[in-house]
Amino acid sequence: MAGKRLVIGHPKSSPICGITGCPGCSWIFSGLDEKSHQELRRLMRSVEYGADEAIFHEGTPAFGFFIICSGKAKLIKQGPSGKRHILKIVGPGELLGEENLFDGGTHTASARTIEPTRARFIKREDFLDFLKRHPTVALQLAEKVARELQGFHAKLIETAYESCRARLARLLLALAEKYGTIDGEIQARISRMDLAEMAGISTETAIRTLGEFEENGLISLKRRKIAIIDPKGLEKLAAPFPVETIENLL
Repeated sequence: MAGKRLVIGHPKSSPICGITGCPGCSWIFSGLDEKSHQELRRLMRSVEYGADEAIFHEGTPAFGFFIICSGKAKLIKQGPSGKRHILKIVGPGELLGEENLFDGGTHTASARTIEPTRARFIKREDFLDFLKRHPTVALQLAEKVARELQGFHAKLIETAYESCRARLARLLLALAEKYGTIDGEIQARISRMDLAEMAGISTETAIRTLGEFEENGLISLKRRKIAIIDPKGLEKLAAPFPVETIENLL
């Protein structure tokens, strides 16, 4: 995408879980040696979820956080009127629920899987003890949370002032950057409703706008899959926005 922007995120660290084929964990763990990896592994508990299954609910106690090993999950905030907004999507190596680690309160949003998902759960108290012994991880976690907060603030501005077409075009480009193949197909099982809730528009508007993009040769819609045909055309619709996240897509 053209234009100056602040990019949030870093390359992933080496795998901690020791599972063959693991894409690596969040960059906040970069710099840890094998002994520290073993210490962290001892804190982890394996959990598995099916597609469209709840991981935690808004308002429930936050006992810890998750590292996604495979699959994808979404963090959802529901407004007083019942309207939902997807705050972010997390995939392999990324964290879920880490924003509540320091206050020990309740989850401020809900999390559900998009597809079958495997994760590692770490209890809050255990991880806080780990951070005391590894202050570099604590500092990098604080940086991640702070930069993600910047992304949320930018998203609020985008929702308030940007057109539906610009928001959806920018979202498709971001999804293609994170999950796209060489031929432009987005490899993520994201429904039209999910796209709408991520862009902050109605499902009807999302479907209508996607159809318009297809008619103009910008994208291709095949069943539930979306392929980017003309990225430069989408970039013209999506005026550059100052903040874009890499590790957690907003």
